[in-house]
Amino acid sequence: MNQAGSPSFDVEVRDVDYLNKAGTPMKARLYLPQGAGPFPMVVEIHGGAWCRGSRLDEHNLNVTLARRGIAVAAIDFTMPPEGSFPASLRDINHAVRWVKATASQWRTRPELVGLLGVSSGAHQAVVTAMRPREPLFAAEPPEPSAPPANVDAGVAFVVACWPVIDPLGRYRYAKALQASGKPYPEAIDRVIPDQEKYWLTEEAMGEGSPAAALERGEGFEMPPLLYIQGEDDIVHPRAHLDRFVAAWRRAGGTLTLQLYAGEAESFITRRPGSAGTAAAIADIGDFVLKQGQAILADSLS
Repeated sequence: MNQAGSPSFDVEVRDVDYLNKAGTPMKARLYLPQGAGPFPMVVEIHGGAWCRGSRLDEHNLNVTLARRGIAVAAIDFTMPPEGSFPASLRDINHAVRWVKATASQWRTRPELVGLLGVSSGAHQAVVTAMRPREPLFAAEPPEPSAPPANVDAGVAFVVACWPVIDPLGRYRYAKALQASGKPYPEAIDRVIPDQEKYWLTEEAMGEGSPAAALERGEGFEMPPLLYIQGEDDIVHPRAHLDRFVAAWRRAGGTLTLQLYAGEAESFITRRPGSAGTAAAIADIGDFVLKQGQAILADSLS
């Protein structure tokens, strides 16, 4: 038994192609609990300021979730210089539709599929969850393995680990920190050029901001959301978190906020042995399993 008292599953790990882009395959690493299921499943979106990283980044997190009975599809996606906004969001939208269309292969169901992301990946997870049928993101050309047209990217839940929830606000915040002089987190010197390479314009950053979109009163899907962040994180400004959480709840959405004392940015990856990391991974697992159990219970009632 694991720390939450749930069964511990053996896990199969394998790589598959989820999309072929002009002859270039995009890969997903699948973490599949070995059992009858159906298991809840997350499409996991790595971080790296939209420009770096890979599907391998959150291996320890994904293995731990799979051992608790949560299937994971950790995906690669298009990044600069191969493509800027919205190329990655098109890949992610496609990945969700692909997972839902092939759900029985992974011992899950379409209605049990959610999203999990970290940092810029969490931003993209929230955008995808909020705008699953946005034509700009659902515009991947058809291919022989494309999901059926009636399968959209709507998800049952979303887990956002320290998301860049307001890209324009974070860009201006980082520029101001840099202009003020050191000391500031070394990540600031990386994220500024990365944001410029991905977004290209401040107008695009504002258009792609979940916090700003909610404040503009635009209509979106609002699945249950778990928001995770370290209390000492100054790369992802607390003011942006507070704005988004307030706007989401004002709009009637369900949001669980978990803050971890003594933890800064990227703590789950950077501090795998910390108490905060153990607590956060347990909280993620508990949240996803709870969502899955509620959905299955509703299907039987």
